[in-house]
Amino acid sequence: MPLTIPTLDDRRYQQLLDEALARIPVHTPEWTNFNRSDPGVTLIEVFAFLTETLLYRANQMPERNRRKFLSLLGVPLQPASSARGIVTFRNEKSNDSGQLETITLSSDVEVRAGNVPFRSEQGLDILPIEATVYFKRLLDAQRDPQLAQKKQYYQELYASYFDPTNLPSPATLQLYETIPLELRGETGGVNLADTVDNALWIALLVRPNDKNQNDQNGSLYKVSEARHAIAGKTLSLGLVPLIDNPQRNLTPGQRTRSDEQHLLDVYLPVVAANGGLGTNQRPSYRRLEASASQDLLSEPGIVQITLPSADELQLWDDLDPLEAGVRELPPALDDTNKAARVITWLRLQAAAGAQVKLLWAGINATPVTQRAQVTSELLGVGTGEPDQTFSLAHTPVLPASLRLTIIPAVDNKPWQLIDDLLAAGPEVPSPDLRLPPGTAAAVNEAVNVFTIDPEAGLLRFGDGTRGRRPAAGATLRVDYAYGLGRAGNVGAGAISSGAALPDGVKVTNPVRTWGGAEAETIDQGEKQITHYLQHRDRLVTAEDFATIVRRTPGVAIGRVEVLPAFHPELSEEPGDAAGSVTLLLIPQVDPVHPTAPQPDQIFLNAVCTWLDPRRLVTTEVLLRGPDYQPIWVSVGIKPVAGASVAQTREAVRQALSDFLSPFTWPLYKAVNDRELMAIAASRVPAVQFVTGVVLAAGTSAPQSVINFSKLQLPQIMGISVVVGDPLAVDDIRAQQAPPLDGQGNPSQGNFVAVPIIPEDCH
Repeated sequence: MPLTIPTLDDRRYQQLLDEALARIPVHTPEWTNFNRSDPGVTLIEVFAFLTETLLYRANQMPERNRRKFLSLLGVPLQPASSARGIVTFRNEKSNDSGQLETITLSSDVEVRAGNVPFRSEQGLDILPIEATVYFKRLLDAQRDPQLAQKKQYYQELYASYFDPTNLPSPATLQLYETIPLELRGETGGVNLADTVDNALWIALLVRPNDKNQNDQNGSLYKVSEARHAIAGKTLSLGLVPLIDNPQRNLTPGQRTRSDEQHLLDVYLPVVAANGGLGTNQRPSYRRLEASASQDLLSEPGIVQITLPSADELQLWDDLDPLEAGVRELPPALDDTNKAARVITWLRLQAAAGAQVKLLWAGINATPVTQRAQVTSELLGVGTGEPDQTFSLAHTPVLPASLRLTIIPAVDNKPWQLIDDLLAAGPEVPSPDLRLPPGTAAAVNEAVNVFTIDPEAGLLRFGDGTRGRRPAAGATLRVDYAYGLGRAGNVGAGAISSGAALPDGVKVTNPVRTWGGAEAETIDQGEKQITHYLQHRDRLVTAEDFATIVRRTPGVAIGRVEVLPAFHPELSEEPGDAAGSVTLLLIPQVDPVHPTAPQPDQIFLNAVCTWLDPRRLVTTEVLLRGPDYQPIWVSVGIKPVAGASVAQTREAVRQALSDFLSPFTWPLYKAVNDRELMAIAASRVPAVQFVTGVVLAAGTSAPQSVINFSKLQLPQIMGISVVVGDPLAVDDIRAQQAPPLDGQGNPSQGNFVAVPIIPEDCH
């Protein structure tokens, strides 16, 4: 039988008070007034309260023992994780003579979102220019009769482009419109495969206020000055990918890779000396040197692009009016004022075979991490005793940022962070008596070491045999950074200030920050004692996977399903793929899809990084999100007499939504209309009976049972609850049918892309 924690004394305040009052006639018979107005009774009430408090504290001793046991096992609580994000800077500064000036900003600069501090992770050149990102969206003439008539007109207008001498094979005309890449919450974005030329175009622009005083060179704006200001500098391009089907695989014997990824190419126009297209009348481009620190197709990051000299940052200025925006040329801009500010164009294109979907792109960008810096904090004074501990003033601590200084220094060697003090060497070297005389023993130089509990902010030193002891009277000071957990998850535009920013530099975050999570609570940590003794932080059994995945720092996991011996691409049911383990992961919160949460690539990357060092080398781990299958439900009810019809309808709708929730619906379980009828009738007391239930999947006809396989879960597209007979499913679909987006699929093969001339000129 399980061991139960004994209660030392379970008496409460009223019991103690009643017992004390009952003893009064025994010890003091002359005391006859037991009302609350009596001063003696008031004293008894005070002591009854104090006694109850002491009993409560005594009963906490078993709980204290459990927490001490947790500490002795070396299973620390998971610390809060710091949020990450991307910020962009706007350079509004010019020098005294009016010339444009590039500002170089170092790393570790503090910016703030109100009282929440962030620190930049990478230095950058803040260029004195602006940028707007465009793509060429194909127009489908079949969906617009007026566009079909225009296409014939454009066919005649651009007849010279269909000359066989200009094209190696017969070409077709494709009309497009120039669309700016604008951020609309966490939706929108663009798939480069859906654009006319599979590219993203970045217009580098002169700032609107940088105008020439005298228009002697024929240019209203300081285009030439801007080219010289940015020549040879590094353009930091921030990218946020749009990942609608995230997944990660850990194959046997292979570790996660963090090396540099070259999946995006950046091209610059090559302009002839006369400003024209060249001898073949076709635009040409050259690839610029660009580097990225991570896979930008799976998580937000920065591409650093080295810009060439001013003579190479040119733009074609000898184009025929019909040539602008045609074929491989940059998109045509309707705004003539903005077109006059263009310095040059950059073309962003994916490497062969890469699928690129981008939510946002912008220049003068750098990554930031939510952390506050503490400098030269006084820890205390050493005692020379073994196993000394010191506590930091702020938690949770970011271990990589910790720098310890002990004065006076010993051996002039720095103090270093170590995972386990048992791996440290002795502070006084001694011979290894297990070896025969004359044998040189290896010297363990890891002596000036310490450990850190990031969640508690506790520094621990060795006992002399394993690690050096801080000497008596030595002063300990430390520099470190700490995070604020979930408070670092701020919305777009929240980061707007920085005390250390140069004059004329503004900062903002174009997208929300992510990754901030609260620390593990004590109760949650206590529950890990049994699991830790079972799995020892290794992924062996299905329970090990479920337990360790839920402790992934930085993510809030709503559901974990472990499917051993299952591969979603090769197996139909668990047990058919030896050596493979599939994890179905659902985040606790998804602001984009609140009713059907999907893990994004950042979520899966965090879990993948956490699991990789803990899995067996021979195990293939596949991380997947659910495969949602749309279903429609129509219910007819008869409420009991006197019940609120509106509240009853909402209660039935909520009961069905909870029953079909992706957090609780079992895998491989079918949705049955009879079961839904029972839920509506039994879980809502105001329902007298259910007249009928109509169930349908996607665009299919109604059916009584919808089966699911593999990682499929139901996604409620619509629930209709009415009094009387249920509505037809087609009526519900018609009410919630999504509008057409007006985009067609680009045709394959040889074509001529032609921009649409706007009806109104700006």
